Amino acid sequence: MKKRPPWVGPLVALLLVYALFAALTPDTFLRSQNLLTMARQTVVVGICSVGMTLVIATGGIDLSTGSIVAFTTVVLAQLLRAGVPAFPAALAATAAAGLAGVLAGTLVGRARMMPFVVTLGTMSALRGAAKGLASEQKIDADPRGLDALLSAELTAPGLWMTAALALLIFAVLTFTRFGRHVFAVGSNEAAARLCGIDTGRVKIAVYTLSSLLAGVAGVMEFSTLTVGDPTDSVGLELEVIAAVVIGGAPLSGGEGSVAGSMVGALLITVIRTGGVHLGLPSWVQEIATGAIIVAAVAVDRLRRARRKITVGHERAEPSASESNTP
Repeated sequence: MKKRPPWVGPLVALLLVYALFAALTPDTFLRSQNLLTMARQTVVVGICSVGMTLVIATGGIDLSTGSIVAFTTVVLAQLLRAGVPAFPAALAATAAAGLAGVLAGTLVGRARMMPFVVTLGTMSALRGAAKGLASEQKIDADPRGLDALLSAELTAPGLWMTAALALLIFAVLTFTRFGRHVFAVGSNEAAARLCGIDTGRVKIAVYTLSSLLAGVAGVMEFSTLTVGDPTDSVGLELEVIAAVVIGGAPLSGGEGSVAGSMVGALLITVIRTGGVHLGLPSWVQEIATGAIIVAAVAVDRLRRARRKITVGHERAEPSASESNTP
């Protein structure tokens, strides 16, 4: 029996939720401007979820995503205020974010520390560093064209950059040796090590890529805020992890889908936007999102249990037929 892609279920859920809100608020929810707004609001979570997919596929977790986004906005604002041109400033801020991933990946991959503990520490450290660089206040800076990244137009570069990054990581996971190594480490790290895979290097790479992508998301966040805010994106990592889990990736590792993670990010945005159109308070939206996460995990567990039963039957049938052969 052919295995169904993990993003099919989340996509069906997305379409159903979208249809529900469209039926309840057709005058506003179906407007093209609202669709564009939802796409723009998905960019930061979407980019971060692509990086988180890599980390979770190895069986890890990254709790520092929100702090990296805030740290990037502060570094970028400081560089712009110092007179650095927009593009080099964005590259430098993203590179600074990537260094956090190198550190976390080294501690997880080489020192073999628990990802939860390491990224919890980097989350706090980077948040503190952002506050220190900003003197615990928002930093105003001339965006110098960066505010056009997520302009209110379909041609906004940020939207197409998000799609390009998602396609790139999808291709890496699907068609490269590195992608196979990522899933091998998440499925069985000991076996992967015995097969000659440098598991430490793989982990350093995925945490670095995750942080670099969070840095890119930080640049996108700055393009909408046009300030460096050390208190921005608190709790973002939970939304990102939720998007990946809703997209069908188990926290135990070994699997992951970029398409599923992007669908999960869109689903969270649709729920939030639909709640606003219905006039629902934020706490109701949070409860709904949490319920969907739990439901997604439950469905995933049932799907895996059913797959194990099916595989067991398929293996048992040949054995039974062989034993009946004279």
